[in-house]
Amino acid sequence: MRPVRIVEKSQLMTATEIDRTVQRLAHEIVEKSGGTANLALIGVRRRGVPLANRIAQAMRGIDGVDVPVGTLDITLYRDDLSKVAAQPILQSSEIPFTVDDKDLVLVDDVLYTGRTIRAAMNGLFDLGRPKRVRLCVLIERGHRELPIEATFIGRSVQTSDAEIIEVRLNEIDREERVLLVERVS
Repeated sequence: MRPVRIVEKSQLMTATEIDRTVQRLAHEIVEKSGGTANLALIGVRRRGVPLANRIAQAMRGIDGVDVPVGTLDITLYRDDLSKVAAQPILQSSEIPFTVDDKDLVLVDDVLYTGRTIRAAMNGLFDLGRPKRVRLCVLIERGHRELPIEATFIGRSVQTSDAEIIEVRLNEIDREERVLLVERVS
């Protein structure tokens, strides 16, 4: 079997473009929610968490209200858990509020097949019954395998199956940009 390498094809977003997109998404969420009452954000671990925190901070600047933010680890809800690792690493979900009757916005970095979001919704509904659940993603790249759509989209990017979107955020990666890379044999 030949080794696979990852080749950078292009930079899709700079740090400034990511920040501007987060600001726009915050405004869209507040506008389409009729304000921030009963609203909460849940970041899907890993890169959905800093994005959710950034959106909440931007919302604070819009109307001065602290929108609660939770963190959801979907590891045990994945349908490919046996393929991920022999001993998957579990991290905690931290949702310091009840999800019952809340207007929830799930936040993730990239929407691809829809399987991560399916797992996230299973995890959420184990915690209670939200009034409404919507999805916010930084990048929507197509290739859906499940009937899942984002309500709030930072940017749509057409990709091939060999291409990968890499979101790199300062909080996790110590750099800030979005790349289009490709697997090459």
